[in-house]
Order: sequence, then C-alpha cells, then structure tokens
Amino acid sequence: MPRQKVTFTNNLGIELAGSLETPKDDTPIRSYALFAHCFTCGKDIAAASRVARALTKHGIAVLRFDFTGLGNSDGDFANTHFSSNIDDLVSAYEMLERNYRAPQLIIGHSLGGTAVLGSAHKMPQIKAVVTIGSPATADHVEHLFTCPTDEMEKDADVEINLGIRKFNVRRQMLDELRKHDDVSYISKLNLPIMVFHSPIDTVVSVNEASKIFQAAKHPKSFVSLDDADHLLSSAKDAEYVAQTLASWADRYLDEVPSADVVADNAVARVKALKHGDVLITEKDKKFLRGLYSDDHQILSDEPKSMGGRNLGPTPYDLLLMALGSCTSMTIRMYANHKKIPLEDVNVTLNHERIHTDDCADCEGESGKIERITRDVELKGDLTDAQRKRLIEIADRCPVHRTLEGDLVIRTREG
Repeated sequence: MPRQKVTFTNNLGIELAGSLETPKDDTPIRSYALFAHCFTCGKDIAAASRVARALTKHGIAVLRFDFTGLGNSDGDFANTHFSSNIDDLVSAYEMLERNYRAPQLIIGHSLGGTAVLGSAHKMPQIKAVVTIGSPATADHVEHLFTCPTDEMEKDADVEINLGIRKFNVRRQMLDELRKHDDVSYISKLNLPIMVFHSPIDTVVSVNEASKIFQAAKHPKSFVSLDDADHLLSSAKDAEYVAQTLASWADRYLDEVPSADVVADNAVARVKALKHGDVLITEKDKKFLRGLYSDDHQILSDEPKSMGGRNLGPTPYDLLLMALGSCTSMTIRMYANHKKIPLEDVNVTLNHERIHTDDCADCEGESGKIERITRDVELKGDLTDAQRKRLIEIADRCPVHRTLEGDLVIRTREG
C-alpha cells in the first residue's frame, strides 16, 4: 500500500489527517521522514506530495499531514499559532514512533521549515533536518499579512489576505509570531542541517536561508534552487530537492533494517502468522512492544513511573484482561444458551502478591503467592439460583482453567 490515510490526535485531542507515502514493490523501508508544509497550505500541496513520492524511491517513507484547522484536519485555524504547529509536529512524530518507527529525517517547507527547526529538539530519534524556502524566524511571516498589523493589534479577530486566499486569524497569532524573532535556537540543535532556497524566491528572501545557515553548527549544507519559485511548482524542482536531500541524508540515516526489524512494521511476519499464533516485536529499546495476531494489533508498555511511556497496557494488565474477557464471554454464552435474562456483565480484576498466611483459600508453605481477585457484576432480573450458577460458570472460562491447570511453558530459539 504505497499511500495510506492516517489520522491521529494532537495534545488537545484534535484529530489531524495525514498521508503516509511508502516505497512500492515491497521495497524495505529504510527510514521514516516527517514533512511539514508551508503556512496555510496543506499536506497535498504539489511540492510536498512530489518530494514525498521521490523519497520513497530511496526507501524513505514520508508522513505529511494537515496542521490544525487546515485541509482535512479538525480544529479552527483562527485558534492556531506557531507553537501549536510545533505541538502538531511532535504529535505526528509520536504517532509514527508508536505505530511504525520513529522518523529519523524531518523536512519543512516555508514556515513548516521554521517549525521543524523549532521542534526537532523534542524528537530524540531525528538525525537530520532539512528546510526548503524557510524563514529563519517565525516573525518573518508578518510581512505576508496584507492587512495592516496595527489593525490586528487592536482587533481580537481580523481577516487577512495571503496571496489569493483569505483567513480569519486572532491577534494571538501575531503575538506568537513576534516571540520567535531570533535564531539562537538553531545553533542549539546539534543536528546536520541542509538548507534549500531559491535566490529568486519572492515570498521568503534568500537572506533568510543565509541566517539559518550562519546560525547552524556543522555539519551543514546549502543548496541553491536557481530559478525555482517558492512553492516548487515545477515537478523537476521538487524532484531535484528530493534526490539531493536523499543523497545527503544517506550518511546520517541507519542502514536498511534487517528482515526482523522490517517485520516490526507489521508487514512480512504478521502476514505469515497462523491463526492462533501471536507475534511480539520491539517498538523501542525500553518497554514499548507491538502485539500482533493474524487480524489485530495493540501495544503493551509500562507506566512512566517505571521508565515506560504508558502507551499501552502492562503485561499484567493484559493477563487480567485476557482472563476477564474470557470470563465475560463464557458467562454471556451460558446465559444466552439457557435463556437467562442477563442484561449486562462487568468483570473487574486485580493482581497482587500476598503472604499465604493472609489467604484463607491458599494451601502450601508459608511465603508469598500470586493472587487474582475477580469481581463479577451481573445485571438483570435474575433469581438467586441463576446468579449463583453464573458465578460458578465463571470458573469454567478456558483461560481460568489454563491458569489454574498444569501449565507448561516451553522456551526455544525461533
């Protein structure tokens, strides 16, 4: 599936829409890249889509998405500002890290490039940064407002013209842009930076590229786009950018992953799973894991207090969920079969380690044991006999029997 639609939420719970462009013909994905589009544009602008398609030829999958209030993303553009764009970028990074692999390359066009420079330090796996026709500071965008800024300063809401498009913005956008008026943050990145800019760009002066280049630490590169316009309207210009940056980034990106790591993207090995088998893969080098069956996938993690990122249930949570769901299914099947008027069933479980001296139901030597407590709530017009029988049936759940049976676990190298 070379292109797929993806959705994710930012830290305000707003749903953002994106497109993930992947290599064709089962080419292994070497790395992921994140592309930030220009101010008021969208993910489907020609420059973004052309650069993304060209990068896939080099084994680089590219996520481009609509910022809040633009394109297919939810939210109100009037409520956005430069900092919210950075937050959206971080949310996109985390989505890739959570569901695929963390991107190593981040690319920004126009103000998207400024946002990329301002957000890369929040993305620990990023290894290289690319800007295309970008201003060095966010406040540079102010010159694009055809509406006088003094009008924006006195009005809470104002309509502005950007080229042929009109947008309603709030004064907080102007205030936010003016906060970002120096380039010192660029020198603190300590990441390889490539700067693309056209000397005839009439929207963002090439002098802005000079500011970025001078502020950046080595290694850094500058590429002149000669007669290209700001939006890279010509397909050959977008192709040139993609080819050049892919070759440049090659030395900074990881080698093509082994087959096992590629399978972590739920491609080859998940397709090979037989019904009844499950696959567990690493999503990071701490606790985050991908859990796959032949039809489903979820995440498992540890809470932040344990060094995880709390992106999924813990292994013990999953164990309790397995027992609880099996219990609920078993009770429901029996109630339906016997036509018992069970309206609803809720199962709450808890796992703890206790001393045998504190457990009236436990046998064996004194010491610590594992105990699961299962509370079953039955709703409906049930007789006492029916309730008693349904509780008895809970113990017949197959997972219950497995846990209390003579379970043998064999471990072997696969």
